[in-house]
Formats: sequence, C-alpha cells, structure tokens
Amino acid sequence: MREYLLTLCITAAVTYLLTGPVRKFAIVAGAMPEIRARDVHREPTPRLGGIAMFFGLCAGLLVADHLTNLSAVFEKSNEPRALLSGAALIWLIGVLDDKFEIDALIKLGGQMIAAGVMVMQGLTILWLPIPGFGSVALTQWQGTLLTVALVVITINAVNFVDGLDGLAAGMVCIASAAFFLYAYRVWVSYGIEAAAPATLFSAILMGMCLGFLPHNMHPARIFMGDSGSMLIGLVLAAGAISITGQVDPDALKLFAGSEKEAVHQTVPVYIPLLLPLTIIAIPAADLVLAIVRRTWRGQSPFAADRGHLHHRLLEIGHSHSRAVLIMYFWSALIAFGALAYSVNSASMWIVLGVVFLSAIGLALLLLPRFTPRAPRWAEAFVPPRYRRRGAVAEPAAATPQTAAAEAPADEPLAEDEPRTPVAAGVAGVNGATAIGARSRFLDRRKAGTSR
Repeated sequence: MREYLLTLCITAAVTYLLTGPVRKFAIVAGAMPEIRARDVHREPTPRLGGIAMFFGLCAGLLVADHLTNLSAVFEKSNEPRALLSGAALIWLIGVLDDKFEIDALIKLGGQMIAAGVMVMQGLTILWLPIPGFGSVALTQWQGTLLTVALVVITINAVNFVDGLDGLAAGMVCIASAAFFLYAYRVWVSYGIEAAAPATLFSAILMGMCLGFLPHNMHPARIFMGDSGSMLIGLVLAAGAISITGQVDPDALKLFAGSEKEAVHQTVPVYIPLLLPLTIIAIPAADLVLAIVRRTWRGQSPFAADRGHLHHRLLEIGHSHSRAVLIMYFWSALIAFGALAYSVNSASMWIVLGVVFLSAIGLALLLLPRFTPRAPRWAEAFVPPRYRRRGAVAEPAAATPQTAAAEAPADEPLAEDEPRTPVAAGVAGVNGATAIGARSRFLDRRKAGTSR
C-alpha cells in the first residue's frame, strides 16, 4: 500500500506542478477557443490541461518501475507498456483537437486505433465470467471487438461529461478510487497477481485527477480539453479490461466454493460490459441519453448541445458548484455502493444504506424548488436569496459618491459638488433612457395619425 500511495503522490505532484506552465503555454499557443453557445463559462479559458496529466502518467509509471514490489508488474506483464502506447496516441489526437478542432469521426477513428494498439500488446479481454454459468472463452476477434468497444464507450462517456469545472476529473477520481479498492482486494487479499496492473493503473489515475483538480475547480483557470478527458477515459477503461479480462476465473475458486459461486459473488463489478458502466454510471447514462436525444432530432450523435445532465442541473436552479457536488454524490453512491455489494452481497444493511442515500440525493436534486427561508431575526446574517420577500434591507449611510450617483439626470449638481464617474455614467444612462422613451412615444403617435 505504501508504494501505491507513493506512486499516487508523485503522479499528483507532477501533474499539479506542470499544470501552471502548461496553462501559460496554452495561452501562447492560442489554445483558447471562443465561448460557444453550449459553454457555461463566461471568459475564454485555455485548454491543453491533458499535457500535464500525460506527463503525470509517465512519471507514475516511471516511479512504479523502480519500486521493489511494483517493478514486478513490469517484469511479468506487458500491460503497462500497452497502456502507455495507447495513452500516447490518444493524447496526441486530443492535443490536436484542442488546438485545431478536428472532425469527430477522425477522433473516433483515433480512439479505435489506440484501443487496437493496446490489444496488439496484450491488453485485451480473454474470457467473460457469466453469472450462473461460469467463464466463456472468447476468440481473438471477439476479444478484440469487445475490448475496442469498451475503450471507445468509456472514452466518450468521460468526454461527454466534461462540461463543468472540475466535473470530469472529480467523477473519474471517485470511480478510480472505488476501482482501486476492488482491485487491491482481489490482488492482496486473495493473492491473484493478475489484478496488480489494474491496481497500479487506478492509483496513477487518481494521482492525475487529484493533481489537476486544484487548477480546474470553479472558476477554472485551465481546462483539460479532449487531450485530458480522452486520456483519463482510456486509463480507466484499461484498468477495467486488465482485471476483468486477464484474471483467471479458476483462481477465484481460492476464495469461493466453486467457479459459478465466485462469478455470482462478484457479479456487480466483475462483468466486463457492466464494470465500467458501474463505476462511471452517470457519464455512461449521459452518453446514452445524448445519443438518443440527438438521433431523435435528426442530428449527428457527435453534435454538441446543452442537454447534458449537468446543463439540466443548472437549468433547474442549481449553482455551478452545487451541480458539480451533486454529480459527485451520485457517482460516489453508485461506485462505492457496487463495491460494498461485491464485498458482501448478502447484507441487507448495504441495500438500506444505498436506498437512504438515494433519498438524500433526490432531496438535493429538488433543493432549488424548496429554498429555505431564514427567520426574520437572522435575515441580516444570511445571503439575500434566503431572506423573505417582504424584508427590506436598511439603507446604507449616504456618501457624496452615492448621493451623486442617485441625483436625477435632468438636475445638475451644485458647482461645489464634483461629478464623479459613477454619477456621469448614471446620468448618461438615465438621459439615454428618457430620449429613447420619448422617441418611441412620438413614433407611436405618428403611426396612430397615419391610420
């Protein structure tokens, strides 16, 4: 565990320290696109945050290769090299997209090629554990197609949810934390060494997200862009494929009565097709809804819009920070709920706890509709949105500046009272308003006489 924590901390430190210089580089390189209709930020913000995250990934793998226990992962498995090859390719495509806005189909082709590169180096699904039946061996083509599909789905799920400051990095960090606990339990507690690469990938992914989050929280100073969102999506998918498609189901008999019971015991987080959807269920649901919504409207599934889940949270009245925290809450509930159920599926307390927390989550979703009001004696100590409508704040003491600003536009100030810039601006606005109202009145009057 100490070596994993050391790898996580170094990855986070490298990512955090490089994000500042990368931000300056992005500004110089012109990777600051204009604000689009679907964006929620109000000022142009540099992208290319994925550069810092990629070098954090490289630093984590380099450190792990020189540690006593983790170096065995590189000696006995080719999966870390496969991950680095696919990550480098998807990162280059993301950097080009952040700078030049490449076509969506080209990005999709690049994602498939990156997944194929990992498959060629051994990071692929070899068998499927089916509940109640056992393991089913896959042919080479079946494993390749399933692996590529899983990588592409996970990458686009993370990419689609990257719409608010700190949202994608935080949700992937939560998912990777739950996945790390599961993989660490399978490897250390039950001695299955094939789970070691997935444990390492999850620790490095947590470091990448934690190192980038301080720069990306609202208001964000830099965005990860597609170079970051596609990168962390690929790393998350690689960990799921590694532990699911590489762990021998026969080894599960060591801690279960039979292979069928072992598969049934770990079904919530063990089936390859459900595992990434479980740990990132919210982004996956957003991806499915976006495809259905855009196809129903006759648009391309890759056409951007403002119909994502985080956009809807903003529309019903949640603030930016509250919308992000709500998405964090639901992601953690689903990920850690599935993790707890995989540990002890017979416990009713886990189900009741998930139901209780789900009720709290629903209450948080409806919070804008039931805004609490403070009592009258406490209205002076709370923000205006929590005060009663009838409450009127006491006027502040008049100052020469406020008196000048409140002076009517058609009454000049006294000669001994200097006209401040605020007063001049207010006077100009009031004068322009009066002139505009008079001109509209004359136009209506002329129109009436012409009839």
